[in-house]
Amino acid sequence: MVLKRLFFYVNNVYITINLFEYFYIDVMEKAEKKKFQSLIESKIEQLKKDIADLKELTKAVEPDCAIGRVSRMDAINNKSINEAALRKREEKLKGLQYALQHLYEADFGTCSRCGNEIQKERILLMPESRFCVPCARKT
Repeated sequence: MVLKRLFFYVNNVYITINLFEYFYIDVMEKAEKKKFQSLIESKIEQLKKDIADLKELTKAVEPDCAIGRVSRMDAINNKSINEAALRKREEKLKGLQYALQHLYEADFGTCSRCGNEIQKERILLMPESRFCVPCARKT
């Protein structure tokens, strides 16, 4: 994220300077980032277990099973609910993996939209979030 760009025209050449690269202050200490890393890794492990369980529950309902019509409809309904839960967990897993990959970058903990610091409590609850609370409400 670039806070400000300066453009110069010198000797028939355009020069661009991104001030963010030179003046950005890391908002989190390394000790805090280690704490977040262990939190993210534990959440990833738990999500992988949940996803494996949900994949078992979302297997196709076999038509040759000797269950009644109502029970079959109930099984199909449960399967669709589990598929939705599986999609949500897979999406959250992708967000956590993204957060883990970008944890030690200088802009981790800053909002992708407004550039303000994301509250540490929010990062503890939702480390995959890239937006502060006000910006998350807007989306």
